[in-house]
Amino acid sequence: MHTLHVDLGERSYPIYIGRDLLRDPSLIARHIRGSQVVLVSNDTVAPLYLDHLKACLGERGLVTEVILPDGERYKTLESYTRILDRVMTDRHSRTTTMIALGGGVIGDITGFAAASYQRGVNFIQVPTTLLSQVDSSVGGKTAVNHPLGKNMIGAFYQPVAVVIDIATLATLPPREFAAGLAEVVKYGLICDAPFYTWLRENMPKLLAREEAALAEAVERSCANKAAVVAEDERESGLRAILNLGHTFGHAIETAQGYGEWLHGEAVAAGMALAMEMSARRGWLAMAEVDSFRSLLRTMGLPERPPADISPAQFIDLMGRDKKVVDGSLRLVLLRAIGQACVVDDATEQELHALLGGG
Repeated sequence: MHTLHVDLGERSYPIYIGRDLLRDPSLIARHIRGSQVVLVSNDTVAPLYLDHLKACLGERGLVTEVILPDGERYKTLESYTRILDRVMTDRHSRTTTMIALGGGVIGDITGFAAASYQRGVNFIQVPTTLLSQVDSSVGGKTAVNHPLGKNMIGAFYQPVAVVIDIATLATLPPREFAAGLAEVVKYGLICDAPFYTWLRENMPKLLAREEAALAEAVERSCANKAAVVAEDERESGLRAILNLGHTFGHAIETAQGYGEWLHGEAVAAGMALAMEMSARRGWLAMAEVDSFRSLLRTMGLPERPPADISPAQFIDLMGRDKKVVDGSLRLVLLRAIGQACVVDDATEQELHALLGGG
């Protein structure tokens, strides 16, 4: 097992990365301060891993299980309310601990419920998808979606621990696995050029789910994110670079209907657009963009957005994104591989040309 730390002063917490951590009865229990626990999962993950997690808890005075339907379409206020209804019905106190067992949807909803129940209770992230292991479980962003925009309702709220069991990736469907790889590649693009080179060289091993390569990719991704979050917890500056491709990607998810495109798929196409826009500004060579698109094809990810989203619709949806500040659209671009920057000077003409292929 490897342990990383997210350094946030009194809100600091460990990230445990290893195999079969869900079978270690001491690891999770040490981060539960009271006798009450709320286990939140979905109907896909719970049958696989919930019993392992319950066995790690030991004797507890009260354990409440909330099993939600699986899918991005259920990342809603209704699901959030369902958690709180159960917690309040079972009379959980402010010393309860919520545990999110699942992917990014479960982690985000559980974190938001923990942030708001009795003005904040402890929660633990136990991510079971590659995307949630390398991205959404670390950093304290919690939220639910709204029909007009993704992740528009939420809070910054840090977990007390993140427990990443690499063994859970063995049961991940290929499409979900590929979507997670998009977020892994993102770290190389934004701040770790040597990691991007390593990923290109080791992609066959990752696609074959070789354990050593997976562990390296997850640890390197988490270390990069932990460093960025430690410097800018609430996204007032540096942390914005973690959104490479996300403004484009969120527009795709909203236009298509949540769940039609997986988050990682939309981000992959969004990163390709961001790189092309960077190349149009003279910061990247088009050969680098083409090489990235080739890598996406190897990973089984889309390299372009859906053809049925018009430039006008795309721009309108991007204008609703939470990264719009005082009416100005902020985009993350690349001045070089491994060197991201945030711009707020994109013109509608520039976006139309990019999105329309002009």
